[in-house]
Amino acid sequence: MKTEELKKQNNIDFEPFYEALEDDPKLLEEALEILLDMVDFEPKSIKKVALYIKEDSRNLYKEIVELSKSNQDKGNTPSCCGEL
Repeated sequence: MKTEELKKQNNIDFEPFYEALEDDPKLLEEALEILLDMVDFEPKSIKKVALYIKEDSRNLYKEIVELSKSNQDKGNTPSCCGEL
C-alpha cells in the first residue's frame, strides 16, 4: 500500500506549481521564505543550498555577496547612524 502511495506522489505534475510561481512574484517570495525556514534548522541543508546557489546561480550568489558586504559596511557606523 505504501508503495502505491509513493508512486502516486512521484507522478504529481509540478508544472502548474512552477507556472504559478513564475506568474506571481508574491507567491514565489512566500515559497522561498518557507524553503529558507525549512533549511534553517538543518545545518547540512544550509550548506547544500549555499553550494547550489554558488555553483548554479551566479547572479544570485553575487547579489548575496553584495548584500553581505553592504551589511558589513553598515556595521562599522554607530547604531544611531546605520541607516544613513
